[in-house]
Amino acid sequence: MRKDEFARRRRQLMKMMGRGAIAILPAVPEKTRNSDVSYHYRPDSDFFYLTGFGEPEAVAVLIPGRAHAEYVLFTRERDPTRETWDGKRAGPEGAVRDYGADDAFPINDIDDILPGLMEHCSRVYYTMGLHQEFDQRVIGWVNSLKTQARTGVHPPQEFVALDHLLHDMRLYKTRPELDAMRESARIAVAAHKRAMQFVEPGRKEYQVMAELLHEFRMNDADISYHPIVGSGANTCILHYHENSEELRDGDLLLLDAGCEYQLYASDITRTFPVGGRFTPEQRAVYEVVLEAQYAAIDKTRPGNHWNEPHEAAVKAITQGLVKLGLLKGKVPNLIKEGAYRRFYMHRTGHWLGMDVHDVGDYKIGDQWRVLEPGMAMTVEPGIYIPAGLKGVPKRWWNIGVRIEDDVVVTKDGNEVLTAGLVKDADGIEKLMNA
Repeated sequence: MRKDEFARRRRQLMKMMGRGAIAILPAVPEKTRNSDVSYHYRPDSDFFYLTGFGEPEAVAVLIPGRAHAEYVLFTRERDPTRETWDGKRAGPEGAVRDYGADDAFPINDIDDILPGLMEHCSRVYYTMGLHQEFDQRVIGWVNSLKTQARTGVHPPQEFVALDHLLHDMRLYKTRPELDAMRESARIAVAAHKRAMQFVEPGRKEYQVMAELLHEFRMNDADISYHPIVGSGANTCILHYHENSEELRDGDLLLLDAGCEYQLYASDITRTFPVGGRFTPEQRAVYEVVLEAQYAAIDKTRPGNHWNEPHEAAVKAITQGLVKLGLLKGKVPNLIKEGAYRRFYMHRTGHWLGMDVHDVGDYKIGDQWRVLEPGMAMTVEPGIYIPAGLKGVPKRWWNIGVRIEDDVVVTKDGNEVLTAGLVKDADGIEKLMNA
C-alpha cells in the first residue's frame, strides 16, 4: 500500500473529527506465546489502517488543524543491540522519512509530550476498553490537565468513540484495498485447488492443511485464521480445528481456509468428496447449498439491505430440505418457525477486509444496513446433518456442506473475488480426477 493511501485516510478521518479534537491510537502490544517467546507480531488493524506502521510500542496521534504537526507518531528509538536480535527499527527519524509523520518522538517521552498536545483540545477520540493499561494512561493525562485548570490550562471535556468513525471508513473499500483483496483471493483460490488435487483416502487432515500453508507462504501470504479441514463427521462441526483425522473414501471434506495478504483477508469454503465422486445423497445436499449460495449472491447488490442475501439463502435451503424429505410442511411456515435451523444454524455471511470478520455495523438503528458499492463480505450458506439427528435416515448422516465466496458490492451489482475456484459438483469431480 502506498504512503499516499494512508495519508488520504488520515485526512478523511481528521476532516470528520474537526478542529478542537485529538485522536489517540496505540499499537497493539506484543503477546507472549510461552516462556520468553512471543507470537509473531501482527499490527492492530485500526492502527495500521491509518499509519502503515508495523512495529509494536507505538502510538499515533492526530490533531486536525494543528499548525506545527497534525500527525505525530511515537515510536521506539533506534537501538543497534536490540536490532541485532530483533530486526531494524524505524525510530522517530524513520517515522517521518518513511511513514509520513509530520513529527515523531521516542515512545519513552510520551508522558511528557502527549498531555501538552491534548491541552487545547476539547474532544478526545479514543477506543476505550481494548488496551486497559493504556486506557488508564489516557485518563491519567486528562485528569492531570484538569488539576491545572486554575492556571489557565484547557483540558478536554469529552471522550468520543474513535472506532465509530474509523470502522465506518473501513467498511468502504478503496481501489488499493480491493487490489490487495483480489490478490489475497487469488492466492487462496490457488491453495484450495492445490488441496483438492492433493486429497485422497488415507491422507490426514493436517496434510491437507500443509498444502494450503505451502501455497500461502510461497506467495508471501499468511493464514487469515486457523484453517478448518474437517472430513466425515467433522464436516458438521462449524469451527472444527483439530485437523487430525484420516481421510476416508466415501466421506466429504469441508475445507474452510483463507489467507492474509498485506493485511487483507480472504475467506473461502469448499466441500468435496475424498474419493473424487459424490454419493447421490452428498450431491443432493450439495446442490441445495449451491442453489442457496447463488440466490444469496444475486441479492448482494446495491440498494438491497444486509439481510436480503440471508433471507434468499434460507428460502432456498428450506425449499431444498422439503424436496429431500428432511423437512415437512409449507415453506413459508417452516421459515417462520425456524425449522431450517436444525440443519442451517448460522448467518449467510460477514463483512470482510483487514479482519476476516471485519468491522462495520450490520444495522443502523433498528434497520438492516443498505448495501453500497465498496462493501465486501462473504456469502456462505450451509447444511449440516450430524449422525443421530432425530428423524433423519442414516443415509444422510455426516453430510456437512458449506460453500463460501468473497463478494464485493459494485455500482451495478457485485464482483465475486473468488470466482476462479470451481464449485459446481461436476467441475469439482473433474478437477479432483484430472
